[in-house]
Amino acid sequence: MKVGRVCILMMDSLGIGAASDAKRYGDEKANTLGHILKAYPHIKIPTLTKWGLLHALKQSSGMDFCPVAVSVNAKYGFAAEQSLGKDTPSGHWEMMGVPVLFDWGYFPDTTESFPAELIHDLVIRAGLPGVLGNCHASGTNIIDQLGEQHQKTGKPIVYTSADSVFQIAAHEKTFGLQRLYEVCEIARQLVDKYQIGRVIARPFVGSVGRFKRTANRKDYTTPPHRDTLLDVLKLHGHQVIAIGKIADIFAHQGITQTIFAEDNHQLFDVTMKVMQTAEPGSLVFTNFVDFDSKYGHRRDVQGYAKALEDFDVQLQQFEQQLQAEDLVFIVADHGCDPTQPGSDHTREYIPVMMYGNQVAPGFIGKRNSFSDIGQTIAAFFDVPAMPDGTSFLHQ
Repeated sequence: MKVGRVCILMMDSLGIGAASDAKRYGDEKANTLGHILKAYPHIKIPTLTKWGLLHALKQSSGMDFCPVAVSVNAKYGFAAEQSLGKDTPSGHWEMMGVPVLFDWGYFPDTTESFPAELIHDLVIRAGLPGVLGNCHASGTNIIDQLGEQHQKTGKPIVYTSADSVFQIAAHEKTFGLQRLYEVCEIARQLVDKYQIGRVIARPFVGSVGRFKRTANRKDYTTPPHRDTLLDVLKLHGHQVIAIGKIADIFAHQGITQTIFAEDNHQLFDVTMKVMQTAEPGSLVFTNFVDFDSKYGHRRDVQGYAKALEDFDVQLQQFEQQLQAEDLVFIVADHGCDPTQPGSDHTREYIPVMMYGNQVAPGFIGKRNSFSDIGQTIAAFFDVPAMPDGTSFLHQ
């Protein structure tokens, strides 16, 4: 039997209803997709609908936007997260068979969020004149507030959020992109003792009133605490092609090729091109970050709705080029409800859709772990099973 390719389309932050433990996180009212559809009920996502997205939403949250005449042509369901956080690495790692069952470190939402020792060591080791910010903040807001002062003083802007992150923003021209990366590499070493998941370089360009973040963001993630499915696939001779920020999320472990792209449209274009040439047995893994970074965190409901429509148009084109043996998953890593207060992720169920010519359509139920997705891929490729998760390949 000819071995197909597997493609994971990660719709970053597309939650479909508050998880059973959402109250613990203050997210009991969250429903990213449901609230977008409530605000824009005439949104056009016919391909996602045929793949079962609206049916998954109905099963997970009770919100019913399912057209009467639509017949689902994929397996669909929803999954609960076992990891303790609602952050990007936890969602991705669990999906690849490694739940995060320990607590990440977090910085408090106080006047000065970071320990004085951490800031002192960063300034000394990186040779900085100091830092700006040192608080919880929205990334776009803080560069508007402090961008001019940053350019005048040469002090990078450091900030955090409800996630386990240490973020550093600096101007690509006046501070230097490589200089920013060097500072982030030093910061990565310093935050390890605080159990921080990611250091994120946040470069921007422009001038006062017109500052804009660029696509040169770089995540410095602590490595997964054990081998993920990506490592297993690489060990058994499979190509693992990471598109977008996937490689950074896995600290470049288990990856055989990395391809970057600027936005959702380019990410899908690259994915389609890669799937035209990827050899049998390859895993192609793409993160569509705009849903989260441009619309979820910025609480832009209209922008999120439009991005879903644009994604659906490209998904229809993608569907037409797939080979008979290919398998495609559409999933998310957490929620980021643009109708909720604040700017943080939300604890939600995620959609799970599996499409291919050999897939028997139907409801696969509630999955008790994101790891079921990785276990299903392991079964498809006939590699050793992961310690966590239950395959639904033949369900």
